[in-house]
Amino acid sequence: MQYSSHYPSPLGEILLTADDTGLTGLWFETQRYLAPFLKDGLTEKELPLFRLTKQWLDLYFSGKEPDFTPPLHPIGSEFRQAVWKILCSIPYGHTLTYGEIARRLAAGRGMAHMSAQAVGGAVGHNNISIIIPCHRVVGAGGNLTGFGGGIDRKVKLLTLEGVDMSAFFIPKKGTAL
Repeated sequence: MQYSSHYPSPLGEILLTADDTGLTGLWFETQRYLAPFLKDGLTEKELPLFRLTKQWLDLYFSGKEPDFTPPLHPIGSEFRQAVWKILCSIPYGHTLTYGEIARRLAAGRGMAHMSAQAVGGAVGHNNISIIIPCHRVVGAGGNLTGFGGGIDRKVKLLTLEGVDMSAFFIPKKGTAL
């Protein structure tokens, strides 16, 4: 069974979902891929896990790096899980490119090369945004493409974390604007 709750963030309403194992989703309610795996509906219930997640979000949106992570249960393929694991390793206030993640995955699998576009697909389908920090992934050369919650929110999240935004730019056109 999937449970849900809502969190009124400074950047818009957030939908939280969880099962009996952990947090399964954290989406801005207007973002792409909102709760794509929830076919049977949700039961609104204020679980202890949601209270813990909201404490994490309160700390985060106050400009502090939370010193704990709520139990997570991301749902996805083995490849997506591997990408999301790398996302979780990106330190607060830092970024990685899609290419850097692809190189790390390729090296870990003994491969000469891996597609940055495939990594982008996995990053884009991250169901637990902010906590699994897909907003910390940027395109080559400082391109701020690729955040389902919107580029404006990506900029605000990175700025909140103290990232020096001078090397980044917002693309003029693209699929993730």
